[in-house]
Amino acid sequence: MLGQQFYHESIRKVIVAFGTTFNNIQLVRKNNDGVIKQSMKVPLAYGPQQKWLTRLNEDADLSKTVAVTLPRIGFEIQNLSYDPVRKLNRVQRFKKVKGADSNRLDTQYMPVPYNLSIQLYVMAKQSDDALQIVEQILPYFQPDYTLTINDMTDMGIKRDVPIILNDISYEDNYQGDFETRRALIYTLDFTAKFYLYGPVTSSTVIKTVQVDQFTDIKDNAPRREQRYTVTPKPANADADDDFGFNETTSFYEDAKVFDPVTGTDKVQE
Repeated sequence: MLGQQFYHESIRKVIVAFGTTFNNIQLVRKNNDGVIKQSMKVPLAYGPQQKWLTRLNEDADLSKTVAVTLPRIGFEIQNLSYDPVRKLNRVQRFKKVKGADSNRLDTQYMPVPYNLSIQLYVMAKQSDDALQIVEQILPYFQPDYTLTINDMTDMGIKRDVPIILNDISYEDNYQGDFETRRALIYTLDFTAKFYLYGPVTSSTVIKTVQVDQFTDIKDNAPRREQRYTVTPKPANADADDDFGFNETTSFYEDAKVFDPVTGTDKVQE
């Protein structure tokens, strides 16, 4: 079972969709008269917040021209866990005709539910900038926001992935002298509920079906078997043809039964 190579980019698609959600947040600054004097798009990047705090701390004396641009938004994966609440029937399968080849069928078992914990942080130097960014995010999460993604491209499956806002925390690094850079950080914890898919298998069109039936009779009685065989007419018909079926019924009777006394088979009289 293990060792079959497949990669559907399920986790990557969730991360890309999550980042795209926050990729167009605008920030404006006004003067005392309410006139907009500056407008900017808040930069977004994947990475831990410690990375940006380290860059700020390395320029404690403010000697470098640019240490890091504030405000900014960052996010990173925190945890990946199985979700038993959304467990599906494991033997049920998806089916889809393989591309333009109508003689082959792609099948795939039901996906496995997982929760992806993602942490998003808003870093700013001024309190009003941070509040303006956070206020553009929170109204959309009540407490979840649903994204529609191409969950399984090979099988043509689209799925709604809910992004749930779990918690919000606030941090203000105000301690230090007047030359120390200030960093306001809002941390938002999210959970994305998505599915992971297994490998896709291909099979040809089924052209013959055989069913064996027998009656539940006594051990010393002959076994009677009835067999149904169904084949398309003609047998070499394509899947798109409107063909009929040939049905064949055969009867078999086992005239020999087992003799428990002698330990051998004997002919049934």
